[in-house]
Amino acid sequence: MFTFICSRMVEKFPGEEGSVILVLLVATIFLALVTLGLILFFFFSRKKVIEKEREKANLKIEHQQKILQTSIAIQEEERKRIAQDLHDAISSKLNIVSLTTNVLLGDKEITKKQKETLEQILGITSTTLESSRKIAHDLLPPILEKFGLKAALEELFEEFSKNTNIDIQHDIEDFSLSESHQLHVFRIVQELINNSIRHGKADELVIFIQQKDSGYSLRYQDNGVGFDVDEVKQKAGIGLQNISSRVRILNGSLEFDSQINKGSTFLIRCKYGK
Repeated sequence: MFTFICSRMVEKFPGEEGSVILVLLVATIFLALVTLGLILFFFFSRKKVIEKEREKANLKIEHQQKILQTSIAIQEEERKRIAQDLHDAISSKLNIVSLTTNVLLGDKEITKKQKETLEQILGITSTTLESSRKIAHDLLPPILEKFGLKAALEELFEEFSKNTNIDIQHDIEDFSLSESHQLHVFRIVQELINNSIRHGKADELVIFIQQKDSGYSLRYQDNGVGFDVDEVKQKAGIGLQNISSRVRILNGSLEFDSQINKGSTFLIRCKYGK
């Protein structure tokens, strides 16, 4: 094709004029090809750089997720250890102090002042014992291991409703999950409620956990002050990062929506199999 065009140009413009035009045509085509080559080179080079940057970003995110997941696992182990220590070491010794104090109070020969002192010791011991039991319970709810997620969440809702002015409407379906996955779901709900009360100033919550064909979903809604979704997506707090990491461990996805002074909604969908 190029040869045909050149021959036609020579026929049309014979002599020196035709040679000049031919040189200009060849130079133009050459420059066009060089320009196209440079464009393609820079395009594919840029594409390769972008792919490398994306790969690095994905590796960084994956590394951060692994760190968070490891941190969560360490937290749970530490909570379990502290709860066990509270039960075995502190609570058992406080029980001994309480029993001993009761025995001494039964002694009819003690003075009134001694009796008042023993009663004070018994009161302090009972209060401390109750506090240590509550801390151990919050760290690792025994009802979760004994009766499962539904019972543990219902107890959690009752506890919040009893100690705060918050109203919790809920519908929790009872279905089979591994012990570790039940604990992750429990911690997610616990974190969401804490955030609603502490940051959202909410006093009404709606929580649904429903079983699906291939998994289950958790829908959480509050009437709090809300937050800027774009800002949170750019820079999530530790609480939301922990929730996101637990959702990934559960082989799930997290969606959330919020409007200032109109509350927040979280939707978590998880699949079975992992």
